[in-house]
Amino acid sequence: MNAPGADSTPHLPRGVRLKHDKVRGEWLLLAPERVVKANAIAVAVLERCDGVRTLREIVDDLARTYSADRGVIESDVTMLINDLAMKRMVDL
Repeated sequence: MNAPGADSTPHLPRGVRLKHDKVRGEWLLLAPERVVKANAIAVAVLERCDGVRTLREIVDDLARTYSADRGVIESDVTMLINDLAMKRMVDL
């Protein structure tokens, strides 16, 4: 599998969804027979993975929203998306 490029349009594949568990007060990434707890950073990234925005646009939006260094954001987002893509929880 190739690492996500700046023009990749990440999205959750069919059968995978991001859900807030109100009872436990935590976010979960649900897939068939798998559950992954998502921290606040992962949620911010995954909410932007709509299959329309490119990875570059997601990084730009996060850097602007959180007034953070774009290079750090890009590295972290790319690593997260790549990890989830390898687990088949994100499509590129």
